[in-house]
Amino acid sequence: MTPSDSQEYLPKPIREGIIIESTGSWAQVLADGKIISSRLSGKQRLHEDETTHPIAVGDRVRIIVQEDQTGVIDQIHERKNAIPRLSTHTRKQAQILVTNLDMAWVVQAVKDPRPKPGFIDRFLVTCEAYGVPAGVILNKLDLKRKKEADTVEWLTSLYTSLGYPVLHCSAQTGEGIEDLKKALSGKISALIGPSGTGKTSLLNKLDPSLERRTSEISSSTGKGRHTTTFAQLIPLQFSGMIADTPGIKEFGLVDIEPWELSLYFPEMRGPREECRFNTCTHEHEPDCGVMKAFEEGKIDPERYHSYLMILESLKVT
Repeated sequence: MTPSDSQEYLPKPIREGIIIESTGSWAQVLADGKIISSRLSGKQRLHEDETTHPIAVGDRVRIIVQEDQTGVIDQIHERKNAIPRLSTHTRKQAQILVTNLDMAWVVQAVKDPRPKPGFIDRFLVTCEAYGVPAGVILNKLDLKRKKEADTVEWLTSLYTSLGYPVLHCSAQTGEGIEDLKKALSGKISALIGPSGTGKTSLLNKLDPSLERRTSEISSSTGKGRHTTTFAQLIPLQFSGMIADTPGIKEFGLVDIEPWELSLYFPEMRGPREECRFNTCTHEHEPDCGVMKAFEEGKIDPERYHSYLMILESLKVT
């Protein structure tokens, strides 16, 4: 046996790592302090009919390092949680945005673009359904005037009353940045929201060494332009990692039945126990505990309206 032949029989190094970026068939894996470009092994490509891609940012994986220093992902470890949404390309598949999170934050601007409570609610429902602790960031506080101040007060009061932390931030003035830094420190977190809400600007303010690219709001549409084109998990200098995700226009829910939707609205869990039917949708059924709670003012009207809008969308998917 020649020396070159014997090389084929030497064991290849095995590394444990975390996916910090995934584009197509290749992923960037952080392992032992190094970033290793890796591809999926054949056996890991089996169930792509269920999701747009079998791996996602945040996945813990085992890789086999090849002679050219690239890796082959031969094992994807079990996820503790994930944030999925319906794919924008095919509504029959789920797109996994990020996995294995300690905390996920939905980011909304107080202005340009205006906040969308419906988007917040869909995001929070997904986090409730898939076991991800969640909170709300109201950004661009420097743009706040009387109208925006009233909205900020209402949103803050509403979501804190439901048990969700709410942070007020401004990348321009630095307001709330220290609070956000404390919330992210030592954790794997995600910032998710529509384009233009200032996610990337917040990251640059949190950690100036990142120098992430930002862009202005479109003057013709009043909406943000995409600057992040795919999810990335970024190590932070002050400890922890943050997933920066592309701007999302809509958030389609995955694998949630109409009758179970109210399980993911915290204020409806108690009242739904009083419903006559186990599969009550709280829309028209008799002896409905949720509708009774709503009529008694125990459920915010906007939240109940948001629930009905989401419920309707689940019936047609």
